Amino acid sequence: MKTTDPCISIGGPGCGIKKVLNIIGGKWKILILCLMNEKHKMRYGEIRHSVIGITNTMLAQSLKEMEKDGLIDRHQYNEMPVRVEYSLTPKALSLVPILMNLKDWGIKNL
Repeated sequence: MKTTDPCISIGGPGCGIKKVLNIIGGKWKILILCLMNEKHKMRYGEIRHSVIGITNTMLAQSLKEMEKDGLIDRHQYNEMPVRVEYSLTPKALSLVPILMNLKDWGIKNL
């Protein structure tokens, strides 16, 4: 039986699940997205202190990847000292309700 579903082979080319996991997979990105949804604009130190257990290296790497993938905007102010704020993009904001459903499912089932 032929199908037009590009995800017929899970993880194959065009698989939506694989595409999502490629940009939010890992231990920290979902937590960062959920945190930033609550606080709209955050500085690096605020994120670092709010995500329990994340290292500076992992936070910096996650933020860079999320910026590259269009989930986070980085705004640098030309002040001394330099101030940088991070915020969610509309793309990320459209993902947050799905993540909140996952959180609710985890609370109820795990």
